[in-house]
Amino acid sequence: MSAKNASFTDVETIRKRARMHMEAGAVTEGYSADRATVLKVLNETLATEIVCVLRYKRHYYMASGIHAKSIAAEFLEHANEEQGHADQIATRIVQLGGAPDLSPDGLSSRAHSEYSEGSDLVQMIEEDLVAERIAIDTYREIIQYLGNDDPTTRRMLETILASEEEHAEDLSTMLQQLGKKGEPPSEKLRASRAKL
Repeated sequence: MSAKNASFTDVETIRKRARMHMEAGAVTEGYSADRATVLKVLNETLATEIVCVLRYKRHYYMASGIHAKSIAAEFLEHANEEQGHADQIATRIVQLGGAPDLSPDGLSSRAHSEYSEGSDLVQMIEEDLVAERIAIDTYREIIQYLGNDDPTTRRMLETILASEEEHAEDLSTMLQQLGKKGEPPSEKLRASRAKL
């Protein structure tokens, strides 16, 4: 068995490179991702998280019925976690030398998920579950795209992805507890799935 041949840049070269282009902050010569693409994708991801915050907050306030109290609490918890994700993403955008796009103009067109209100508790949960599933698939693709070219962004998104998977599981469990397992989705949800 042969030892792995390690080749590291000498410290003097690293020190010299660190003094060059200091205005770039955390983005050094070793950053190999296409920064413009990463910033675009992160702003889309930021929009996705903001749309999710807004949808969960609406569902929190509009939840009614016998099961509303516990489900509304879950909606609020998810909204707060999505806001935390948005804050992380905005911070990373700035670290990469970009500007977080927080403009409400075009927010829904930049987001991966849709803002769907739902008319009752079951529809609200279904809409949130669809949005989480969209986030799971798109974030997984972004993580694969980043690979080793931007490990910091990749790790951040991996953590967010794990949270989105937990949200999806929570929502799926809620539907089961409401006795909706195996029942056909609402007409509105079925139509939105057909568009995908």
